[in-house]
Amino acid sequence: MAELKVGSSIKIEYGDEAKIIGELGSGAQGIVYLVEYKGKKYALKWYFYDKLREPNAFRTNIRNNIEDKSPSDKFLWPQYLTEGQQNGSFGYLMDLIPSNYVGLTDILNTYKIEQIKGTNQVKKVPVKFTSLEAVVNAAINIVIAFRELHRDGKSYQDLNDGGFYIDVQTGDLLVCDCDNIAPEGDNYGIAGMPGYMAPEVVRGIAKPDVQTDKYSLAVVLFKLLFRHDPLEGAKVLKSVCLHEAADLKHYGKEAVFIYDPEDTSNRPVKGVHDNVINLWRVYPEYIRDAFIRSFTTGIKNPNHRIIENEWQKLFVRLRSDIIHCECGRVRFSNAYVNKDGMYICPSCSNKFLSIKFDDIDIPVFAGQKLYRCFTAKGNDDFNTVTATIMENKKHKGVMGIKNNTQDTWKCTLPNGEIKEVEPGKTRALGKGMTIDFGKSIIAKL
Repeated sequence: MAELKVGSSIKIEYGDEAKIIGELGSGAQGIVYLVEYKGKKYALKWYFYDKLREPNAFRTNIRNNIEDKSPSDKFLWPQYLTEGQQNGSFGYLMDLIPSNYVGLTDILNTYKIEQIKGTNQVKKVPVKFTSLEAVVNAAINIVIAFRELHRDGKSYQDLNDGGFYIDVQTGDLLVCDCDNIAPEGDNYGIAGMPGYMAPEVVRGIAKPDVQTDKYSLAVVLFKLLFRHDPLEGAKVLKSVCLHEAADLKHYGKEAVFIYDPEDTSNRPVKGVHDNVINLWRVYPEYIRDAFIRSFTTGIKNPNHRIIENEWQKLFVRLRSDIIHCECGRVRFSNAYVNKDGMYICPSCSNKFLSIKFDDIDIPVFAGQKLYRCFTAKGNDDFNTVTATIMENKKHKGVMGIKNNTQDTWKCTLPNGEIKEVEPGKTRALGKGMTIDFGKSIIAKL
């Protein structure tokens, strides 16, 4: 094993040296070190040459990725390659993970392990998202990152919870372990992690590619939302030990989604799988339907797997489906009573109008936001806020829509009267009103 010594230096290709400051972690392929290079601190992922199946090709692929640049700022992309040592060992530098980001593995476990300062002891620190919006934002960011990667003609090949770091306050994302990313059609010996691999990879009839990425992406998203493996139900529970043959059966040849509408043999077990049992009914039907499709037809036919753009639309819709009631209740709209085109809070009977686009129904409450992807034709910008719902300061319960764009909108009142909403202005909302955002984007209340 070609370990590096703290205080030593390692040469970087094309000049200068990185100084080894300390060790950050280790794994089967090598060790991650904290280093300083040109006055900046980086993480150095250092490989053991004999642990790589095709080390020369693997190294060349990393170099090519460095030259190609990252497809998105969400990836902790390789920055610099080291020179190889006589024994063949080498590594690459990448940016450090900021301290406010938490591993998805820790989020799923609901805690992280931290060392108590000044001692050799450790403690469990609770980890959880601070809001429903942060959870959904994380899902959106994961989908967008892989949309950009796949658009670049590359696949990740080893999606699993260990590759994601998330800011639990905002849902912002960083994807690490980018060394396995390769152009479509290339593979350097990585198959993936059990439970995340597509069934055709488990069965050994396909190598990782964009299509298998899409399956693994659905697994990551399912675990993020439902805190459970989508294929781990009663059938799997009967396999006391998940050995290779059992993996092949339950995750390859006879994979059954726990909520497959046609096959109830692998349903989650009460008292064992309570997380997913409780959370499955929390999410709206259109989200449940998407995962049913992913793990039924999507298991059998890779071409039927949900593409990133569709996931993006679903999760942007989901984010706008969260209702904040003044009584403190925060739930998706399916947890509210829907009567006469209005949502009614079951806790306090407060009523909410909704803004209806073609296939999206957005609840109206103070602080709700509309994004450019809703109000601009053919736009998928899910970050730019184009409208904000405001409560009238003088008349409690009266809501208005503020125009955050540079365009003028037209509101048609129930009596046919047309009112303009100029940039920066707010117009009171009422049942029966329509809003013309321009270019045939019309919403109704």
